[in-house]
Amino acid sequence: MILSVSAQEVWKELKTNPVAKYGAVTAATAISLLCLRKWIAGGVCRSRVRLNGKTVVITGANTGIGKETAKDLARRGARVVMACRDTLRGEVSASEVRQDTGNGNVVVRQLDLSSLTSVRQFVNKLCATEDRLDILINNAGVMMCPKSLTEDGFETQLGVNHLGHFLLTILLLDMLKSSAPSRIVNVASIAHVGGKINFEDLFYNKTPYDSLVSYRQSKLANLLFTRELSRRTRASGVSVFALHPGVIRTELGRHVQTRFPLLSTVLQAPALLLMKTPKQGAQTSIYCAVTEGLEVHSGCYFSDCRLKEPAPEGKDDVAAMKLWDLSAKLVGYNEGDH
Repeated sequence: MILSVSAQEVWKELKTNPVAKYGAVTAATAISLLCLRKWIAGGVCRSRVRLNGKTVVITGANTGIGKETAKDLARRGARVVMACRDTLRGEVSASEVRQDTGNGNVVVRQLDLSSLTSVRQFVNKLCATEDRLDILINNAGVMMCPKSLTEDGFETQLGVNHLGHFLLTILLLDMLKSSAPSRIVNVASIAHVGGKINFEDLFYNKTPYDSLVSYRQSKLANLLFTRELSRRTRASGVSVFALHPGVIRTELGRHVQTRFPLLSTVLQAPALLLMKTPKQGAQTSIYCAVTEGLEVHSGCYFSDCRLKEPAPEGKDDVAAMKLWDLSAKLVGYNEGDH
């Protein structure tokens, strides 16, 4: 027997039967939420590139998108160096990466990006223990923390998010060049939009400190560093990319939660729906690290595993060169300094 039900009859049933109406609304809501979650999840790295014989360094690799990036690259056969401030937590995470991927070639090295001494010690040890470096992923960072200073007297967000990674990268450039083709991946943020490099008061010693303004400055610095570094490494075989990973449920937002506890509590449930998981947030980092043919886009900005146009302030070549010179002076770097 074939049953034929018209749309008019269905609509009549929904209007007169509250159970049917509730079920239809519930189903429509569920479908809408699934579509929303898929959209929020963003792009996925589809590359199947293997990394056997390659060495990768990932800063801040013990948690969040750093750990998920480490897992993915370890699955591809890479030797993964997890550069972590807290080596005890790092070893726990490294054990998890080894177990999940079956790759025992995963090591932890101590790196505190708030200390230039620690950065130099890390580089010295890496150069002494590794014979190549194929991918450097500058992933670690702090976000909207209360004003504080690093060991070297830098405002913490700029000091960790930019200056620490700046010194790390330029000290590893020769190693990257000798392993070319190689890549540098800088995890930036959409927060660079509206940002400004406050060259007259870089560490907010004279002007009132705003943690969001400072964070935006540090993320804009990531883009400008990427742009200038790409210019300086042209034809060297080293490619460099910046990216926005998305809004992710990680420990990075702990200072926001501390500063606005009531708001964080109220928004906790919506955040579970509207934020990416760390695995989803790691996809663009992985994409920039392994996707074939990206070399022609060195210096560019990515989001959701595709090219993204940065804000105008992220394409200011004059500011990029000025920031490079000032950063080199602040970290005490001169050409030939290793």
